[in-house]
Amino acid sequence: MQHDRSNEVDIRILLVDDHPVVRAGLASMLSSIRGITVCGTAATGEEALDIIDLEKPDVLLLDLRMPGMTGIELLKAMRSRPFPPKALVLTSYSSDEEIYRAVEAGAQGYLLKSAPQAEIVTAIQSVYRGKTHISPRIAARLAERMVRWALTARELEILEMVVRGLTNGQIGNALRISENTARNHVNSIIRKLGVSGRTEAATAAIQQGLVRLPD
Repeated sequence: MQHDRSNEVDIRILLVDDHPVVRAGLASMLSSIRGITVCGTAATGEEALDIIDLEKPDVLLLDLRMPGMTGIELLKAMRSRPFPPKALVLTSYSSDEEIYRAVEAGAQGYLLKSAPQAEIVTAIQSVYRGKTHISPRIAARLAERMVRWALTARELEILEMVVRGLTNGQIGNALRISENTARNHVNSIIRKLGVSGRTEAATAAIQQGLVRLPD
């Protein structure tokens, strides 16, 4: 019986991660897979852009949090390339806001580094073929983010003040709006986040990466 090789293609991969051990481990693992070639590794987004121009990889496997140019910024910068590679995010972090921003910036796939080897390989193959690959759990959270968390720029600004512990009156003074208007904004935020009050809103905002913890 002849072996079906129709799905076996030579997919050229560029690994982008600021941790050398992670890069080496992924390169070793992927190089052992038939049909996948690691054409380069990069420690920074800037280095990745140079390799993209030189090697023209098919798929970028990248982390989001790197010094200098972040993974999100790299995804946006690739848009100006004539034939940008497909992008598969492989990261340790999974805040809903980061997932949303990565997909919005052009990532076709999103996996955690804890994913088994077989899933990483399947994701690479799917993304290479133009499909998306996001685990059902992450996809459900992404859908929830898009439906429930359509916060305006002003609401995000006010949410940050809520996290810092400001009252409606203090928010109103800071933004030069009435206390009643500030209260209406806070109530809208609470409703969109699906929480019961200010404390839960602040907790959800921090846990899901909508705002950063105050210094």
